[in-house]
Amino acid sequence: MLTVMKSWGQRYFSDPQAILLIVLLAGGLLLVMWMGKILAPVFASIVIAYLLQWVANMLIRWKVPTFAAVLIVYSAFLGLFLGAILILWPIIWDQFLRLFEEFPSMVVSFQHYLYLLPEKFPQYFTKETIDGWVAGFLVQLKQSGKLLFSISLASLPGVISLVVYLVFVPLMVFFFLKDHQIILRWIKNFLPSNRQLLAQIWKNVHKQIGNYIRGKGAEVIIVGVVTFLAFYWFGMRYAALLALLVGLSVLIPYIGAALVTIPVVLVAFFQWGIGDQFIYLLITYGVIQTLDGTLLFSLLFSGVVNLHPLAIIIAVLVFGGWWGFWGVFFAIPLATVVKAVLEEWPRNYSRIT
Repeated sequence: MLTVMKSWGQRYFSDPQAILLIVLLAGGLLLVMWMGKILAPVFASIVIAYLLQWVANMLIRWKVPTFAAVLIVYSAFLGLFLGAILILWPIIWDQFLRLFEEFPSMVVSFQHYLYLLPEKFPQYFTKETIDGWVAGFLVQLKQSGKLLFSISLASLPGVISLVVYLVFVPLMVFFFLKDHQIILRWIKNFLPSNRQLLAQIWKNVHKQIGNYIRGKGAEVIIVGVVTFLAFYWFGMRYAALLALLVGLSVLIPYIGAALVTIPVVLVAFFQWGIGDQFIYLLITYGVIQTLDGTLLFSLLFSGVVNLHPLAIIIAVLVFGGWWGFWGVFFAIPLATVVKAVLEEWPRNYSRIT
């Protein structure tokens, strides 16, 4: 047994670069687990800078001076950011509050159709069972509402968090965008000169994560805008809020689309009942989801996400359980990091006995 363990250790851990890699990965993991919430604005800024750097690089390739390209891209981002805060957010929040108030009425209205289950399957369902389901759901909804409004901007931590995101995130985005090369050189000063393994893994991960973040950002915008236009054309209530939810749902592979379908169906059913409008809207919504999952995903992520679907689901569950929203967002990039490390890990076969 000891011989087997010794051979295994020599195979995977005899290279000093492997030890360095373990130290860096462990340090990064501990940093995120220990200070993840505190550093969330930094992570958000890095993600946004990643998105903007691609546009800035395009302008630079078109012979625009580097600093001018950064200013153009950052000014556009700042305008969109302020527009979202001052114009879009009040609309979304108002629709959210109205939907939250009407949601119990939607559930009670849907309860009439649930009563068909005891008629068709009396051996499995009873009217009392349906009433218990609905009552329990309404109680949970009421408790969630109390929790939601208790965590409001009236609390000091909420105000501080809002100020941090509104002020410091745009500021950090500017410096990450302008000085990213300086920051990378500064980090390299703390690393040993013999770092071929790190360089190779960083090269693969940098390409994969950069393309993934840009592709996912484009997917969120495209799906959200197309969904809003479709809902608005049908005259659907809460179109902006639901379109935002549908756009954000693409951040959670497989699971997000299933979850967001529930409020879409409930709102459409409550507004029109089971009729032509309801059916046409569901068909349109299904077409959008199908095109996103096939055509759009293939165009944006061709050759980027080379992971098995099971690996993606496990990554979403693990990293989402650890770090919440950001864990879900970075589930695929983090899984890509793990995959790159496993593929590039040094294997000293010559020492195996």
